[in-house]
Amino acid sequence: MMAQPVPHQATDKRRVKVYELRNNDWFDRGTGFCTATYNPVKTLIVWQEPGSGVDMALSFQEAEGCGMIWRFVNRIQQSLLHNTPIVDDGLDDELAVEAAPTVVSLPPADLGNLADIEMTMRNMTASTDGRDSLAKAVMEEGYIGKLIPLVEIAEDLESLPDLHRLCNIMKTILLLNDTSIIERAVSDECVLGVVGALEYDPDFPSHKANHRLWLDNEGRFKEVVPIKDNKTREKIHQTYRLQYLKDVVLARILDDPTFSVLNSLIFFNQVDIVQHLQSNTAFLSDLFGIFNSRRRDQEKRKEAVLFIQQCCAIAKNIQPPARQMLYNNFIAHGLLSVIHFGLRHTDVAVRVGATDILISIIDHDPQMIRQTIYRQMHDNQPGLTDSLIDLLLVEVDLGVKSQIGEALKVLLDQGMVPQGPEQLVKTNGEMPGRPRPQSSLDPQQELFLTRFYERSAPKLFQPLLDLESRTDMNLSVHQASMYTCLVEILDFFIRQHHRFSRYLVLNNNLAQCVCQLLKSPEKYIQLAAIRFFRHLIGNQEEFYMKHLTEKNVLGPILNVVVETLPRDNLLSSASLELFDYIRKESIVEMIKHLVVNFRERLVSLSYLPTFRDMVQRYDHTQGFTVNIEYVLEGENDFARRPPPNARLMEQIVVDPVEEEYWNTSDPDDEDDDEDGRETTAIKTPSTNGAGTPSKPLVDYQSDDDSDDSVNTEAARDDDDVGPSPESGTSPVSTEVAPPLERISEKRRREEDEEDELGKLLQSKRRSKTATDGTANAMRKAQRRKSFTPHAGTGPPRKIAISLSPSAKAGLDEKQQEQS
Repeated sequence: MMAQPVPHQATDKRRVKVYELRNNDWFDRGTGFCTATYNPVKTLIVWQEPGSGVDMALSFQEAEGCGMIWRFVNRIQQSLLHNTPIVDDGLDDELAVEAAPTVVSLPPADLGNLADIEMTMRNMTASTDGRDSLAKAVMEEGYIGKLIPLVEIAEDLESLPDLHRLCNIMKTILLLNDTSIIERAVSDECVLGVVGALEYDPDFPSHKANHRLWLDNEGRFKEVVPIKDNKTREKIHQTYRLQYLKDVVLARILDDPTFSVLNSLIFFNQVDIVQHLQSNTAFLSDLFGIFNSRRRDQEKRKEAVLFIQQCCAIAKNIQPPARQMLYNNFIAHGLLSVIHFGLRHTDVAVRVGATDILISIIDHDPQMIRQTIYRQMHDNQPGLTDSLIDLLLVEVDLGVKSQIGEALKVLLDQGMVPQGPEQLVKTNGEMPGRPRPQSSLDPQQELFLTRFYERSAPKLFQPLLDLESRTDMNLSVHQASMYTCLVEILDFFIRQHHRFSRYLVLNNNLAQCVCQLLKSPEKYIQLAAIRFFRHLIGNQEEFYMKHLTEKNVLGPILNVVVETLPRDNLLSSASLELFDYIRKESIVEMIKHLVVNFRERLVSLSYLPTFRDMVQRYDHTQGFTVNIEYVLEGENDFARRPPPNARLMEQIVVDPVEEEYWNTSDPDDEDDDEDGRETTAIKTPSTNGAGTPSKPLVDYQSDDDSDDSVNTEAARDDDDVGPSPESGTSPVSTEVAPPLERISEKRRREEDEEDELGKLLQSKRRSKTATDGTANAMRKAQRRKSFTPHAGTGPPRKIAISLSPSAKAGLDEKQQEQS
């Protein structure tokens, strides 16, 4: 019995308007339905009203809509003619009353009805209601189970057309996106029959897949530790079949809805499996006990590593809290011992599995592994980093080698990378301030890095150290990949561990060892070395700049430029960019080193702006030495020199008590006075700070007068002061005023010089001159902490000044000439 046709949905119908012809004009009469008389054209339905005889017409934009309405009208007429119930198609404006779902009856599952079954299912999947009805009929009638025996019958009959129809029918059923149907299809009873029908794809009539052979192999499922929960076992099998169905069987025809349904089923099954494993303590104990048992079953341990690898792969797709709990339980039961075993195994699959386990945990939470390494270090157990280093040096698989290198970087990462000058980003055209210094390392991390650089780092970079004495640089693929990986790791260490890496590079001469790679004929190996030196120069650290020039690293790189310049390639571009960076950043030491040691080669490359500018810059600056015009200062100039930070001290609030303490005479001054050395106290006016000149920019008469009066008062005070009867020396004021401000040679006039010298000469006649007075005056001036005067009502400040014999002789000659 054929299935009843499914009514069309309201969304598929086209509403039309009814028009009336009046005097060759069409007038809109609204919407409505009428009996059909004939269909003259594909987009027009015309009829005549029985009572009035008025001609009416329905005009359609598309022929498809016209044909659908025409068929609908005919069906209604036939229903009225034969008194059969009319199925509502939703064309009216009234609210549709929910009707009972249409019951679909599929043709019997038989080889003779395969064509009808295929056609019926194809028609029903054209609408949403039809898909729902079909899915319900398939599950209620157990239609999948009825179709499975037909596969074997058709194979026995070698009926390829029937097998192709069965494949199309099975595809239609699976693509209904029904969860119950998919779960039924991957069950133990139906999975082989379903994939057997899908082996005969009509799109590839001359090929046959082997899905049943793959899924029927029971040896692919291995229980390392027996799983006693039957429900969990079934979900493991079901998940495997769902993944195979998604990735292999339906990969070519899979649509987005079905793909989402399959992923959802896989995800929920994986969550249930992980929850069972991490909550089953007995299972975990038995699993990890395989590596601690005295019975060394290597095959069992291999399977255990692969099983844990699959568990970690499943954990990547679950929620972070559940994944964290699973990893914690694994580590608590001894996961690192499993990784140690796997990394040292001879089988590549086991090494890959152990590496995947480690990378999965590091990607989730690297601090978890670090804490375990700290615990191992405290217990003096073999460290995980040592196992990684051993595997890195001998591993031939490039993928595993790359993963191990990344794992070492993550484990030894101490946090934020301090930015060098090259990495600093300009803000509004200005360079930002100096980056904040990093906080001190965690004590555990500090100890870990110390031990790593003492014990593990030399072993890690031993292949690089051996390059120093190597002459033949024809490297194998394994050696080339190893050296490339080691150079990248060394570059990472230099950027992350400044204090430790400096000692490592300097003590082991690693820069010279890396420079040996430039002699390799392989360009990508040379690029690795040039990239390393480019990063080193980009940091602009004085230590590495000096180290590179001492080891003459730039010479071999320059040779690479000379050898590759006739050809424009990546190697020549990288080398030129390195030298261009040195030129742009004006790294003086390196430019000087290049020009002094490799001038001929630079001149031969002078057609390039980079090298031409280097030579010209060096020649114009005469080796970067600046001609400084030295000016000899007298003792008075030195005494009048303002402090270098006088401008800054103007903004500093001075404590009066502390300033008074520093303004008193020092015990050394008193001892010097008692030895018979006399000094002359000269009063100086209070200024507005050490940075204010003693002479104004404009020579006002009032200012000159005030200066003269001040100096005259100083001379009078000196006349009143006589030798002390006790010490025999002239008393020195305990209040020391700031030194006279130094006046620029350009602003000082010749008359002012003569006046100042004359005044000093008059005051100096009444004091004794000591031969070593110059040294004492210099020492006293340097002992003073603060020369900045502060506001107050106290007496004027004084300063002790002594002249050398040569200066005194010059003043005497000046006086004689004036007299």
